[in-house]
Order: sequence, then structure tokens, then C-alpha cells
Amino acid sequence: MTRPDPVRVTELPAWKALAVHSREIERRSLRSLFAEDPDRAWRLSAEGGGLFLDYSKNLITKDILDLLVELARQCHLTDHIETMFRGEHINRTENRAVLHVALRMPRDRTLVVDGTDVVREVHAVLDRMEDFSRRVRDGTFRGATGKPVRNVVNIGIGGSDLGPVMAYEALRSFSDRSRTFRFVSNIDGTDFVEATRDLDPEETLFIVSSKTFTTLETMTNARTAREWLLARLESPDAVKHHFVAVSTNADEVRKFGIDTGNMFGFWDWVGGRYSMDSAIGLSTMIAIGPENFREMLAGFHAMDEHFRITPLEANLPALMGLLVVWYTNFLGAQTVAVLPYDQYLKRFPAYLQQLTMESNGKHVRIDGSPVDTTTGPIYWGEPGTNGQHSFYQLIHQGTRLIPIDFIGFARPRTPLGPHHDILMANLFAQGEALAFGKTADEVRSSGVPEFQVPHRTFEGNRPSNTILAETLSPRTLGALVALYEHSVFTQGIVWGIDSFDQWGVELGKVMAVRIIEELSGKKTDGPPHDTSTSALIRRYRTMREGGEEKGRG
Repeated sequence: MTRPDPVRVTELPAWKALAVHSREIERRSLRSLFAEDPDRAWRLSAEGGGLFLDYSKNLITKDILDLLVELARQCHLTDHIETMFRGEHINRTENRAVLHVALRMPRDRTLVVDGTDVVREVHAVLDRMEDFSRRVRDGTFRGATGKPVRNVVNIGIGGSDLGPVMAYEALRSFSDRSRTFRFVSNIDGTDFVEATRDLDPEETLFIVSSKTFTTLETMTNARTAREWLLARLESPDAVKHHFVAVSTNADEVRKFGIDTGNMFGFWDWVGGRYSMDSAIGLSTMIAIGPENFREMLAGFHAMDEHFRITPLEANLPALMGLLVVWYTNFLGAQTVAVLPYDQYLKRFPAYLQQLTMESNGKHVRIDGSPVDTTTGPIYWGEPGTNGQHSFYQLIHQGTRLIPIDFIGFARPRTPLGPHHDILMANLFAQGEALAFGKTADEVRSSGVPEFQVPHRTFEGNRPSNTILAETLSPRTLGALVALYEHSVFTQGIVWGIDSFDQWGVELGKVMAVRIIEELSGKKTDGPPHDTSTSALIRRYRTMREGGEEKGRG
């Protein structure tokens, strides 16, 4: 069975019916929907993979929910899920399988793709990662001068950075606190300087993560790291003791000076934004230990299985993806706010930005024809309660519809007096206030001056999901990431796009290579730029040269 061809979604009966219901729901309120259905909170909730989802505070009726599920069926979502899990080449523009789900399959599973048992290969790499991580953690692996590793610096960008740094911050309470972990991604030299300024090179390990080992930003930072190390240790062999690579390009790794015995590979069926549970997660494994890393993989796999076998009407990722479609295409929402009420998840919204927007920011369907509906909403967010004193004003009383995902946990990783109850009280209060608001009469009854009544009235009808789990553990984090991965997949299937390529990041990269030579004065010929870019390049060179001259004076 091959992947079904994408349908023209706007021509489907369910889509047309949803368009009618979207006009009707504008005349309804969440207050009335809850009043009419005492069991709404129970009916519009689901569980899976250790996560509980309350989606009752969404602007939907039973008929709308049924139509969204029917839309998924008419788009053949379950068939598409099966083709992904079987390893068929669903990334058509690159002719690749999409198998991040294989990265967390148990060792006793078998999945043969293009003649290779990919599960066996995955566990072979995991075993090597475990061996290396244990040697770093127990001090067996040592630097060039015989000192154990006390500092780990991950050098990558995009998925090679956002996943590891998010996982480290999320699971910091599980990490080895005797070691320092830093992450360098930005080509801005400040990033490298600040990450290494207080580190002892004799105790520092660099993990260079680049599939091709040619990524401009990563390799520029890696070469700077090599110069930083050699300037202090003054031994060419030091690179072999202080650098490891996560890559598939053994030749380039060897040329750099890294022992290929310390190279950890992955596969072209792993997209960067889906790779945090592959060898890209080596820094995560060193930080939290192999056992906890395996627990994270188990959480991923639990959500994978939930997505694969659970009926759509109770399927967490499918429901969340369909709700995004509902708000994006029928109610005019342009963004989704992800608001975790846990400080450890402070980098989770940034991680989701790449996962969601690099995946579904597409203007053509998988067959190359233009899309005929909006795709890819903007994802953003900050941890609660900080955001309440920042952007919540706009969500509560602004003119834009902003669907929200609240994320909370029953038990904190760091118990401290009444803090957690206060934190979670705020989460529940925000969801309630956004949904039901405060009428003008309710404001008047509190005795405020009449001129303040319009300003203190809240319309409500601001939708949200609430995701709850017992505690933020490695297993929970894996399930949470997989939840959003598969929600993205669901959206992409409905829109008929390829969620697994990212051609949109290429053009700027190619143009930057040419401009680099122009900025350095190595090349002045070539095709002309537009007048704005040409003028900016000239102004930059003038300002830089003038600044250097002043500095020399």
C-alpha cells in the first residue's frame, strides 16, 4: 500500500459543512455551550501516552467535532499514518522515508526499509552512545592532559541545537549537576565567546552536530572551537580527545581531526527538527544518563502507539491537529500560543516554532500545485506566569483570536512551599477567564465606576486546550514532543502538503555565501544585487573599515 494522493481538501463534503458551521459558531458562546451540556468537560477530554487533554474550552459543538473527525477520514489520515510507520517514502520531494518513529521503537521490534532493518541500526547507535556517555560520566573518558570532562559544549543549529537545548533545560533536574552544559548555535561570535569564556579547555568536550559536516554556522563555530582549544593546549592531537561528531560524513569528520571512532551517525530519514531522540541527543544522554534517555524514548513511543492505533475521535495528536485546522482555516486565527506552566519548559515554545513552522510553512501541495487554503499558523509562547504580566492582555481583550495550549503538571520537580499550587491556580484561572470572561453586568455588580465598565469587561470566548501530566519526567517530555510531532503531521495531511522537506531555508543560505565574499573584499564581481542590498553592503563595509581605523588609532 502506498501513500494516498492528497485530496483537494476544500472540495470535500466535510470541509464545506464546516464552513457553514463556522458562521453559526460565531453566534454561540462557551458560556452557553457549557450551560447546554453538563457533561461537556467529560465528553471533550482524552488521555494517551501519560497525558490528559481537556479540549472542552474550544469553540466547537458536537457536530463540529464530528465533522472535523470526518474531515480527517476523508483525507485518509489513518492510511497516511500507516504509510509513515511502514517506512514508505512519504517525503516525496526528497524521495525519503520519514521514520523518526523508528528512533524510539523497542529493541525487539523489526522494521525493514529499503532492505535494511532500521530498528537494529538505531539500537546499534544507541548502544554506542550509551557506552560513550557512561565513560564521560564515570570519568573513564579523559581529555588530552588526563583530566576528566567537566564541561560539554554542543555545537549545532536548527534541530541540532533546539532539541538538545530544550531537552537539557526541560530535564535539568535529572542532569548531572557536577558538569556544565552549554549550547552554541548562532554564527554571532558572541554566542561562542560567552559559552566558553569561563571554561577550562582541559576539561571541555565539544559535540559537533551536523549531518553533512558542512553546515556554515555549525562548522564556523566548530573551527573556532578547535582554534580555541589548540591555542591553549598546543597539541594537534588534542582535537581527538576533546571533539566528537554527530554526522554521516566520515571524510569531513576525519579532515577536521576528529577520530571517526567517536562519530555517531544517523540517517537521511531523520529530519533535523525530528532528531532530538537520535544521536543528536548525545549531549542530552550525557546530561541525564542513558537510563533516563531510554525513558524519554519510551515516552515518545507510547505517544507514537497512541497516535497509530487510537480511533480519531479519542486520538490526542489528531484532535489537536484538527483543532488547529479549524481555527486557522475557518475562524481566521493566525497564531497558536503554547504556554507551559513550568519553568523547565522555557525553551519548549522555541523548539515548537521550528517543528511546526518549518514543517507546515508551505505554499504548494505535495503534488506541486498551489494550496487553496491557509497553512502553517505561527507558534509562540512563554512560560506562565511570566506571560500573564506581558502579552495576556492582548489575548484577553485584544481583537485577535489566539487559540492556546496550556501545559501543566500535578507535581513539581522542585517543591517549594505553596509555589506550585499558586502556579497551577493561575493556569486554571486563565483558562476559565479566557473562556467565560466577565460581562458588563458582572463588572457593575462589583461596584466599579460606570466609566470603567467597558474597560473591565471581558468578552470571553477565547479558546484553549489544557494538557496535564503527573510530573515533568523524561517519559513525559518524550510523549509531549511526540504529541506535537503528530499534530503537525495531521495538519499537513489535511492541507495536502509535505511536512518533511524545508526548501524554504535554502535560498537565503546560498545568497549569504556569495555576500560573505563581498563583505570580506575577496569578490566584487558577479550578478548585481538590488539597489537596497548593494547600498547596505557598501554602507556596512564603510562603517566597518571606519570602525577598524578608529580602533587602530
